[in-house]
Amino acid sequence: MKALFIYYSPYFSAYKKEFFFAVLGMIAVAVGTTGSAHLLKPVLDDVFINKDREMLNLIPFAIIGIFSLKSIGKFVQTYYTVYIGNDIVRKIRNKLSFHLMHQDMEYLNKMRNGELLSRSTNDIVRIQNVVSSLIPAVLINAMLIVSLTGYVIYQSPKLAFYFLIVMPLALLPLQMLAKRMKKYSRSSQESAADLTSRLTEMFNNIEIIKSNSSQQYEQDQFSKENLNFFKLSIKQSKINALVSPVLEVFGSVAIAIAIFVGAHEVIADEMTVGSFFAFVTALFMLYDPIKRFSNIHNQMQDALAATERIDELFKVTPAITSGEDILKDVEEISFDDVSLFYEEKAALENVNITAQKGKVYALVGDSGAGKSSLVNLLVRFYDVSKGTLSVNHEDIRSYTLASLHHKIAFVTQRIFIFQDTIAHNVAYGEAVDEERVVRALKKAFVWDFVEQLPEGIETRLDEFGTNLSGGQRQRIALARALYKDPEVLILDEATSALDNKSEKAIQLALEGIKKEMITFVVAHRLSTIEYADEILVFEEGKIVSRGTYSELSASSEAFQKLTSGKQ
Repeated sequence: MKALFIYYSPYFSAYKKEFFFAVLGMIAVAVGTTGSAHLLKPVLDDVFINKDREMLNLIPFAIIGIFSLKSIGKFVQTYYTVYIGNDIVRKIRNKLSFHLMHQDMEYLNKMRNGELLSRSTNDIVRIQNVVSSLIPAVLINAMLIVSLTGYVIYQSPKLAFYFLIVMPLALLPLQMLAKRMKKYSRSSQESAADLTSRLTEMFNNIEIIKSNSSQQYEQDQFSKENLNFFKLSIKQSKINALVSPVLEVFGSVAIAIAIFVGAHEVIADEMTVGSFFAFVTALFMLYDPIKRFSNIHNQMQDALAATERIDELFKVTPAITSGEDILKDVEEISFDDVSLFYEEKAALENVNITAQKGKVYALVGDSGAGKSSLVNLLVRFYDVSKGTLSVNHEDIRSYTLASLHHKIAFVTQRIFIFQDTIAHNVAYGEAVDEERVVRALKKAFVWDFVEQLPEGIETRLDEFGTNLSGGQRQRIALARALYKDPEVLILDEATSALDNKSEKAIQLALEGIKKEMITFVVAHRLSTIEYADEILVFEEGKIVSRGTYSELSASSEAFQKLTSGKQ
């Protein structure tokens, strides 16, 4: 519990005014609760036993005043604690999503999407329970325990002793249950992440599942994950269910002893009936926050496990960091003896390329030869393991990531379409300029299609662009790249889903603007790169041949093998 307070205290410090009112509300609740117990003494002693009519006239106003104070305090405390808690969760969620988006591609590729999704949603919900409910509940119940304990001691130190000596004995079994709760909570959260990952994988690959009629196989795998999550949830519920009975056993013993001894004192005229009932009422009232406190302590273990899992993500730091220089113009890109290793495996070895503005460079080779690895270095998804990658004779790492990415447009093999309008998809990350959007759509040869839509560029696309054909999605992605007016254009199989006519048209369009940029084209269909100024043939991470299409066709065995395969 202490660890949670320490972890979240930096967040709480931003809410001094809200905390002030929340604490005032808590004090009002504590005073009102204790006062309501104390009212029993004058009601019994003065009104019922001594027949005091003046006190009878005052008691109703006192009752209304006490419960009004308690109710107003409850409202103020609840509103401000919920406000603080929800706003902290909002900040944590924003901070986490921003933090994760800045992590290295290597880390993000290793982490399952479902795992990240679960930690960003399920674990955050558990944390929300802490900051908006549990921590405020700890504070209010602590105040109630302090005020009511003070009151029972004030009424009868002797009777209070019996209660206060027995109840702490319950802490030992409760602490043991709390430790087990934390263990099962972490396992349950990990199981929830597995469950989310399985669902994410199922729906991302639904076409493969349906085309193979493998729904039952996937359901069997999901059922196993679901059963494991169920078993862990039941173990958590069992421990939660044990807390209340354990506390009630110890509480009943303490209260029974206090009542037995107190009744003897009333019979012996050492204590008034009113004082005794006020004491017993306060004792029962005290039992309730102690019980809630124990349940909260148990729930805190679940929240602590979630906090530890979230904190693990925050502790991850990217190895690829932004430089300080602003990249203004791109005239030349040089790879000097560049090598790239994924863990122990070499993806590129001793690559040398000098790319200049106005030229098109085609990268060809079998799958896994290193083509995509090379273009990944340009956008700094990865940094070189050996050698130097420079832009305008300066190490690429010296430039800010923002200025570098502003100059580079990257169209990957995977087409990313956002659930938004065509205009916002094309102008992604920038303000929408309708003229530029239309111009980019025309360059990508998709304007004829968009123009016919009822809402034109304001047409909203489905998730993953499912209301578009494959070729249309690819051309929207290409339009997004051209909207940036880039100085480096990377096309990683960017025209593979297009028909021959559209592909030829786009090639002509790119030919018309190539003087404004450096273009890298990763291609398997070699007929699409005949216009390239230089073709680089990759084998096992190395460049084995380079030249124009005609030169390589005449002199390169590696290129001839590729062309003979009719790629």
